Amino acid sequence: MKLIRFGEPGREKPGILLENGKRIDVSAAVTDYDEKFFGGGGLERLREWLGTNVATCPVVSDNVRLGPCVARPSKLICIGLNYAKHAKESNMDAPKEPVVFFKATSAIIGPNDTVIIPKSSRKSDWEVELAVVIGKHASYVSEADAMDYVAGYCMHNDYSEREWQLERGGQWVKGKSCDTFAPLGPFMATRDEIADPHKLKLWLKRNDIMRQNSSTSDLIFNIPTLVSYLSQFMSLLPGDVISTGTPEGVGHGCKPPQYMADGDVIELGVEGLGSSKQHVVSYS
Repeated sequence: MKLIRFGEPGREKPGILLENGKRIDVSAAVTDYDEKFFGGGGLERLREWLGTNVATCPVVSDNVRLGPCVARPSKLICIGLNYAKHAKESNMDAPKEPVVFFKATSAIIGPNDTVIIPKSSRKSDWEVELAVVIGKHASYVSEADAMDYVAGYCMHNDYSEREWQLERGGQWVKGKSCDTFAPLGPFMATRDEIADPHKLKLWLKRNDIMRQNSSTSDLIFNIPTLVSYLSQFMSLLPGDVISTGTPEGVGHGCKPPQYMADGDVIELGVEGLGSSKQHVVSYS
């Protein structure tokens, strides 16, 4: 299944993107795609319900806004320097353990919503990423069992203000958590939709110029490793999102560095997870 949320910000309803491209409203069966849904067997119940009700579900117009594909999770956990070539362009050694940081969930927006360059920002940057959605409570999980805790996958653009991330006290969260800096979606694909999440093409364009063009095969730490590793330090709750890192091609790695400007258009995609487009405006 491909899960979508649609409607005005803060008032989104749950839906499904069908194989024929039609979008349908499933709010008759589901309240929202949140911790209660994922942790309470919601995916299985929804799949069963659709088997007899899909034909009668209201159709959602293509003109209706898509919201973030999961309701605000308890945690948005990000992994830094997790692509070998990205570590190299950052002039850093490949990490021996995953580099972990949090991104405020207040940064989450819809996949095609406007992105705002923060007030006084000079180094706002882009990062296409594969994100993992947790399907059930995970604590002290082994790598062998880790995939059983994955509900599905979605796309995340891990926007970053590099000055605030790297030059303002050593805590990355400040440069990662600005409002609008976490577009999620357009949909969450359940685990069965993606044959191998470690062989997905992912790309990003800035103003029609390709900036990132890579594959998840370049990941340093794979998904079972990340889920298991994080679960040793904290409980992962249903609906939590783990963003697995970005490949080479970020603006900060250019020579000289290039950063976003008012009027930019950022387009990105991950194989099997759709594409999105964000228009960039400066804070006013």
